[in-house]
Amino acid sequence: MKQKPFAITLDVGSSLANETGSWRSEKPLYVDLLPPCNQACPAGENIQQWLFYAEEKNYEAAWRQIVKDNPFPAIMGRVCYHPCQSSCNRAEIDEAVGINAVERFLGDEAIRKGWAFDPVENLSGKRVLVIGAGPSGLSAAYHLRRLGHEVHIREAGPMAGGMMRFGIPKYRLPREVLDAEVKRITDLGVTIEFDAKVEDLEAALAEGFDAIFCAVGAHIGKRAYIPAGETAKILDAVTYLRDVEVDEDKPMLGRRVVVYGGGNTAIDAARTAKRLGAEEAIIVYRRTRDKMPAHDFEVEEALEEGIMLKWLSTIKHVDDGKMVVEKMALDETGFPQPTGEFEELEADSLVLALGQEADLTFLEDCDGIDIKDGVVAVDQSMMTGRAGVFAGGDMVPAERTVTVAVGHGKKAARHIDGYLRGTAYVPAAKHPVATFDKLTTWYYAEAPREHRPYLEVARRASTFDEVKQGLDEETAKFEARRCMSCGNCFACDNCFGVCPDNAVKKTGIGKGYAIDYDYCKGCGICVAECPCGSITMIPEE
Repeated sequence: MKQKPFAITLDVGSSLANETGSWRSEKPLYVDLLPPCNQACPAGENIQQWLFYAEEKNYEAAWRQIVKDNPFPAIMGRVCYHPCQSSCNRAEIDEAVGINAVERFLGDEAIRKGWAFDPVENLSGKRVLVIGAGPSGLSAAYHLRRLGHEVHIREAGPMAGGMMRFGIPKYRLPREVLDAEVKRITDLGVTIEFDAKVEDLEAALAEGFDAIFCAVGAHIGKRAYIPAGETAKILDAVTYLRDVEVDEDKPMLGRRVVVYGGGNTAIDAARTAKRLGAEEAIIVYRRTRDKMPAHDFEVEEALEEGIMLKWLSTIKHVDDGKMVVEKMALDETGFPQPTGEFEELEADSLVLALGQEADLTFLEDCDGIDIKDGVVAVDQSMMTGRAGVFAGGDMVPAERTVTVAVGHGKKAARHIDGYLRGTAYVPAAKHPVATFDKLTTWYYAEAPREHRPYLEVARRASTFDEVKQGLDEETAKFEARRCMSCGNCFACDNCFGVCPDNAVKKTGIGKGYAIDYDYCKGCGICVAECPCGSITMIPEE
């Protein structure tokens, strides 16, 4: 929430003339409420505060506010599915604030201008091992380092980024952006050891680390039994996308590629196939579009690029150059059932995008760690059943997104810090949420959102150039100004101007207001006219 301007309430004595305070049964009180965007952010960003700085053109302050919680603004501005915008009250008036687009602008501005993290002070002397250099591991390492601890990451792969690098194609996340934001973390003093897969957690514990954070990610593609001929070419999407990233010789998929699955990885696999030269890329999914886990905007982008989607279908047999697909039909509960109707598709290869699993073999002989249904059980502090061993990201029960993983890293780091210092970390209590009904919306004129431009469709088929572009300074500033400051005073002067008793007093430029209760008669006009819902009425004591 915004740090300033703010409002306060004061009792100033009762000896003044023309007092009206004795007429009240209720009195107004300035409050700070939790903006719904802040509440919805899995990384726990103070979105309203950094939008305020951006609106004031103080871009570096805005960026530094973001990185208090999330070290990856430029990455988040590209790959986050922005649940903050789904919760934005502005959508009730015209369109949600383009929070994600402003975050990308700030992240790109930081890279362009070379802004760096503040140096670490007050070193603790404690050593923490982080297993995995994906979004959760990097986030934890960053926050632990800022808290003064020595942090070493062991990464099984040849480069940092995890699924940000090996699962998200370059047309969504340019690698120079990823590399720039990872480099800031290593410049802070975090060390990363590549090609260093941890095979045995007990052996790592024996090395004397004071705590360990496990964040190995879900890098193993799930398989399904599909009868296939000896020459049929079947790949899993995770390995295929990884090979596109690390191999000079790109996978040879042929002219016609079928992708089996309905998630965002299936969409990425099909769009990547087109960019590798496939003439046709078809996604086969056993349910209907409304049940597809892939996000709508990703599906729309795929359709624009000529990706074909085949709903209510399942693959029964694969052979060289063709496959048999069975049509499905929904039963009375809406669940797909086989129909016995078959058709044949021409296809040179099949890519399976049926989900991912984490490789947890390194935990098998570790006492106290509970693994169930392919994920590790953790408590509210992100600690496993083994003291000093924490876990997060895709290897624990949670939604599998980059932003959730980053939030896990921050949360775990704070609890690890408490563990290392012998004092439990207790998060601050949250304020009530500033819901739409608390706002006075006449104050806000309609101002539809600035939408980001896209790379022309004709250029997408043959290049991995970034598809979704960013906002320029003017459009980013305009977008930040669309924020309604839900639940927090922004010194609009409405309360000061409408009070019939001159009970609202200014406390100085940018410092909000005070209520002189000796003159306030509790009429509630200030509450009714407050645009952002930062004043409420409470019973007179």
